[in-house]
Amino acid sequence: MSERGETLGGEAEAARVTAFWGRLGLPGLVDVHTHFMPERVLAKVWDYFDSVGPLTGVRWPIAYRHDEERRLAVLREFGVRAFTSMLYPHKAGMAEWLNGWSAEFAARTPDCLHTATLFPEPEAARYVREAVEAGARVFKSHVQVGAYDPNDALLDPVWGLLADAGIPVVMHCGSGPAPGKHTGPEPVGRLLARHPRLPLVVAHLGMPEYADFLDLAERYGEVRLDTTMAFTDFAERSAPFPRAELGPRGRLAELGLAGRILLGTDFPNIPYGYVHQLEALERLGLGDDWLRAVCHGNGARLFGLEQPVEQPLKQPLD
Repeated sequence: MSERGETLGGEAEAARVTAFWGRLGLPGLVDVHTHFMPERVLAKVWDYFDSVGPLTGVRWPIAYRHDEERRLAVLREFGVRAFTSMLYPHKAGMAEWLNGWSAEFAARTPDCLHTATLFPEPEAARYVREAVEAGARVFKSHVQVGAYDPNDALLDPVWGLLADAGIPVVMHCGSGPAPGKHTGPEPVGRLLARHPRLPLVVAHLGMPEYADFLDLAERYGEVRLDTTMAFTDFAERSAPFPRAELGPRGRLAELGLAGRILLGTDFPNIPYGYVHQLEALERLGLGDDWLRAVCHGNGARLFGLEQPVEQPLKQPLD
């Protein structure tokens, strides 16, 4: 249930979501950070959240605990016109199998951007190239769960390949919700120094090292950040966004209007309603142009989506 007592994913929430983007004159939303996985893998992820695992340390009820068909229906009812199937291995030997599943999922789910993943292992360069040749449009890297250094030599040819192909990598590299051996801005800074053209999307705005990852976005023209969970009441309690970076002249505003901030939500693995992420962005007060860019335009341009944006009709003067 939502804070209003509505059923999450029901008609009332869908009406609020569609009213949000409708008011902005958008054709819908582009969400670069949603999760679809093989059912048994997703069940294990949900079990982890249910058990208050050590990375989270807090109660984390899954808001959209539905079967795959219903989860897809919810996103479509919300007007999410393009989304991803962020999936990731926690050990060697998983990534290639996950990529096979995600290719099949994308083939039967045309509104899902074909997503692939990787892990530092001898086979990585081969199966990443095969995924690119099969049409993968975005990759997921989770250095926290995978517990690997993005600078591992086994991944060096992978980053070069993806940089040359211009395929974005959504990377969970911030130290939230708990620091890992290879999380934080320093390993990513070393990676970008070697591969400055890598189209890197920093998940969760780099939570909680927000300012450090904004620094990297200023330094490297192909670095973007997604909004996943940032600014929500849930995240602000433990990892508040620095007030100094807010406001119409702040870096968040400037990078959003420059195409470098993208909507991400973590659907379905969130402990609140989808609409709360949108309303959390709106209450920042950065303006409708910023919201249009972040919630649709920036993602549409990054992925070459043919979705013209209509400006909202102005009300006639009395």
